Amino acid sequence: METGNPRDGDFELVTLRNGARAVRHLGHGEVMHPATGPWEEARRLYVEQPRLAERLRTSGEPLVIHDVGLGAATNAVAALTCARELGAERRRGLEVVSFEVDLAPLRLALADAAGFPFLQPFREAAEALMRDGAWEEAGLRWRLHLGDARGRMEGVPRADLVFFDPFSPASNPEMWTEEVLARVRAGCREDGEGALLMTYSAATPTRVTLLLAGFYVGAGVSTGTKGETTVAATCRATLGSPLGERWLERWRRSSSRAPHGQPLTPEAEARVLAHPQWSWG
Repeated sequence: METGNPRDGDFELVTLRNGARAVRHLGHGEVMHPATGPWEEARRLYVEQPRLAERLRTSGEPLVIHDVGLGAATNAVAALTCARELGAERRRGLEVVSFEVDLAPLRLALADAAGFPFLQPFREAAEALMRDGAWEEAGLRWRLHLGDARGRMEGVPRADLVFFDPFSPASNPEMWTEEVLARVRAGCREDGEGALLMTYSAATPTRVTLLLAGFYVGAGVSTGTKGETTVAATCRATLGSPLGERWLERWRRSSSRAPHGQPLTPEAEARVLAHPQWSWG
């Protein structure tokens, strides 16, 4: 990766080995979407995996996405691009609610039009979002909750989809706890098919924490160097590849059995084992 790159606060732009541009945190060094680049990862994990276009073609109330970790807005713009390409007359509405504590990554990405060309059709939208906290056009709405997401998840429409994309548990541990994921779970819709959460982490502690937070958990699509990601759901039937007996047996033998941010107490272990995830009848 390059040095001497444009910087804004705690962040800088870098060029990945495949030529894609990305944003890196100067403190812990973590890069957003480090493998395939931001656009490919956003499309694969957060648009194609939940079949967003298919969901938008159904009738009903606006589909709501909770975008936890706006970053450079790649995931949000991937969803908005999908909706705009369908056309307002051929889809239901879409509302994206983004949560972010620092807008520097978005400012950097918008300033690099050549490196982040996929943002340019939504440049005015992103500028309005940063300035006013909201943007709208026919059938599309994008809102920003700026500040610590842990205290801003109440009072927003319930989510059909959650893009859970903060920095990793090693770099941003406070966002991966059972308490936070339980708040995310409380913000998900329960009716119909319920809600899906997508995240890039396939770590055992991530999956344990999601189970303890009340989600059903399954394997997600691969991306870049990751063989799997993770999908969680409020309804087990909506998971394409739910964790099953093989995962449970590996977990019993694992040296990383605890959830993020706390030890595996006997009470937590009992809750994992009693989870309805394991009802195979």
